[in-house]
Amino acid sequence: MTDTPHFPLSAVVGADDLKLALYLTAIDPKIGGVLIEGPRGMAKSTLARGLADLLASGQFVTLPLGATEERLVGTLDLDAALSDGRAQFSPGVLAKADGGVLYVDEVNLLPDHLVDLLLDVAASGTNLIERDGISHRHSAKFVLIGTMNPEEGELRPQLLDRFGLNVALGGHTAPVERGQIIRRRLDFDSDPQGFCAEWETRQQSLRERCQQARSALASIPLDDEALAQITERCFAAGVDGLRADLVWLRAARAHAAWRGAGAITVEDIDAVAEFALRHRRRELPAPAPQPSQAPQTPQTPTPQQDNPSEGQGQWGEMPAQALPVGARREVPSWPKKP
Repeated sequence: MTDTPHFPLSAVVGADDLKLALYLTAIDPKIGGVLIEGPRGMAKSTLARGLADLLASGQFVTLPLGATEERLVGTLDLDAALSDGRAQFSPGVLAKADGGVLYVDEVNLLPDHLVDLLLDVAASGTNLIERDGISHRHSAKFVLIGTMNPEEGELRPQLLDRFGLNVALGGHTAPVERGQIIRRRLDFDSDPQGFCAEWETRQQSLRERCQQARSALASIPLDDEALAQITERCFAAGVDGLRADLVWLRAARAHAAWRGAGAITVEDIDAVAEFALRHRRRELPAPAPQPSQAPQTPQTPTPQQDNPSEGQGQWGEMPAQALPVGARREVPSWPKKP
């Protein structure tokens, strides 16, 4: 636990899909983080902060919305490099988040070049700073959690795809569940230490389960049968590129480790399908509307006119005549030859 108590993840009511996605990224950070969509007031930051307690370092770092590139990657002191012969590095947010959680609220409002840089480092696990021929490299392995409210702007599709998993939170919560959420929040606010102590046993069980899954992860094969199922379903969903296939396979393996299984099964593939496909599934164009045809109205007999060509159709055909129900039309016969 950190010095400042935070709301334990095991005490969060509901949000089961999101909690599962967070557990999976804690088990295998190579999945690529989680993008959380939903309206304000859905405890997105509480859930992300609770995840940090499941990791070894427990580190939780927030990237401010107005952060500069230097604030994100760090800076190099060139004067120190010239005088001392070595680069003096001032760590940024990426260095501080190493081994923990890097949380970006309203990631859709962050400048695109910062989001792109952030995702590159999250994928490689290394941050490289170069300036005037001097460089510095450091480890930057973290679980990336981004949140956004789609009503405040979308994330570019190229950047949206780079997040490993995507979970959407609904804003409509049942009354009983809402009451449980409010009650636990009030209990935490009135006595944070006491509340965390009450939930410590369940929180410790959650930590141990994640740790056991991380230890077992490498022994679970990324087998060809599971990959074949995933690639076929990615193709059927019309996703572009291959990142969905890789993320889906890793997430399925992490889910198998979470269950304590020794191999990936259909259960694991299905459990994480929506997480991997939701933000990558291509919407098929709606079929073009067919031209409507005017309804055919039966012709009614018209009185015989002086001009026989009038009312008979283009080729002088006789107009259709209605028959009584059950009547038979007599077909004229040709006279026999004598």
